[in-house]
Amino acid sequence: MLIDLNKNIKNMNKEYLFTSESVSEGHPDKVCDVISDSIVDDFLSQDNPENSRVAMETLVTTNKVVMAGEVRGPENYKCDYETLARNAVKEIGYEQEGFHWEKFSFDCSGVHSQSADIAMGVDASGNKDQGAGDQGIMFGYACKETPSLMPAPIYYSHKILEDMAIKRKNGETPGIQPDSKSQVTLQYRNGVPEKCTKIVVSTQHDEHLNQQGVSDIIVPIIKNIIPDQWLNEETEILINPTGKFVIGGPDGDTGLTGRKIIVDTYGGAAPHGGGAFSGKDPTKVDRSAAYIARYISKNVVASGIAEKCTLQLAYAIGVSDPLSIYIDTHGTSNMSDQELLKKISTNVDLTPRGIRDHLKLHKPIYKKSASYGHFGREPEDDGSFSWEKTDLAEKI
Repeated sequence: MLIDLNKNIKNMNKEYLFTSESVSEGHPDKVCDVISDSIVDDFLSQDNPENSRVAMETLVTTNKVVMAGEVRGPENYKCDYETLARNAVKEIGYEQEGFHWEKFSFDCSGVHSQSADIAMGVDASGNKDQGAGDQGIMFGYACKETPSLMPAPIYYSHKILEDMAIKRKNGETPGIQPDSKSQVTLQYRNGVPEKCTKIVVSTQHDEHLNQQGVSDIIVPIIKNIIPDQWLNEETEILINPTGKFVIGGPDGDTGLTGRKIIVDTYGGAAPHGGGAFSGKDPTKVDRSAAYIARYISKNVVASGIAEKCTLQLAYAIGVSDPLSIYIDTHGTSNMSDQELLKKISTNVDLTPRGIRDHLKLHKPIYKKSASYGHFGREPEDDGSFSWEKTDLAEKI
């Protein structure tokens, strides 16, 4: 039996605080996610993208980028890993002495071909359908706390940093550098957020900016993002609480692909299966099954059937059909969970191939998902964030 600890805590406390954090695209771990997903997009831009396989890991530290992983692409295709990495870092905005897109040393000697044993289990052959690229459990979640049907703390944590990045790149916030974090604490009453008690933003900045100067830039951004009715004189806003944040990014901390999985999903408001997303092509169910689980959960809530929905899928490597499907509408549904599962199974093919076809995942759409959350985003014309569509709502 799956135990939702968050739900149990909330049932015991009708009034409670809940906090989620986000990190910017300039955070060292996110730099790695962006680089790794740039490689995924490159392979999916080639001929026959459904045959591409990518499992890419990136490490960054002071003026150094190291890449390792397994790939498969068109015959004789030579990926320009270094140019893709430098372009990704340039786009983020790193031109610092300790980490500069043009000057960092680069090593991709750890990249090699995909294991033949894994390929045999995943690829379709004869009467065998494509199998899952790995074993694991994946979760999806949706609730009515925000227009995007995401939990409010993680949604607003992302929005603060996303707006900061836009303004930094537009030149509206001189002195602010790419590496930053946010944290939003909301007070809930009977499961509904009613006010914001604390907001923390730490951002890298130039030497000439003092703490007050940083605060003068960041506080207006926060107040523009957080709903007015949630802010009052008791709301505590902490900007760079250590007082100084000049050395940052990969020069201040080593980064690795896949280390911000809770930031990537629901900010701790829902379970997470443990698998990371970035650097993986859509045959990896760590990524694709988490996307379809979010898609189904969001459509259940968008349909009006439930106020909240958690979905779990489980897969085994090389096996097409999910080993199990679990759904929990947290006592908010107007139909039984079993009846709802039947409707979902009728309308969605949950095999790895079925997921990729339904969401059209064999496209170069992943780099933009590496920052500011994989969920709660707007679907785009190029197919990005197709898992955020609500076109299933009427069918179920």
